[in-house]
Amino acid sequence: MEQHTTTRLPSDMIRAGTGEMQCVTDAIKKLEEKGYTHNLVLAYDHFKTEDGKIKLYPKDIFFDEVMRFENTSDPDDQSILYAISSLTDDVKGIYVESYGLYHEEISPLMIKRMQYCHALRQNSPHQSGTGLAL
Repeated sequence: MEQHTTTRLPSDMIRAGTGEMQCVTDAIKKLEEKGYTHNLVLAYDHFKTEDGKIKLYPKDIFFDEVMRFENTSDPDDQSILYAISSLTDDVKGIYVESYGLYHEEISPLMIKRMQYCHALRQNSPHQSGTGLAL
């Protein structure tokens, strides 16, 4: 069985949601204002839109932001929020992964893509749409 995503991501890869945005809903609102309008669903080796019409595979996406929320007063806010852009379509979406026992498994290739995007962001923040492939 695959390890939970959070155990594989270096701590510097995930921005903690303790600064300007105190909870997941605040972060989602900010991202929606930036055009992240699709709710994405993880399907192990790809993401898809809620209606299932669009599938986004690792080579075709960029992880623009990854934020961790550990609000001790609200267990629903213990999650990781991903802001994702498609490199091939005009799709920007949000995926929320919860902590704990109930989480979706994610493929090793998807984790590599997250790490790759993180490395690019470290050199040039928020380089969504660069066209660079894994």
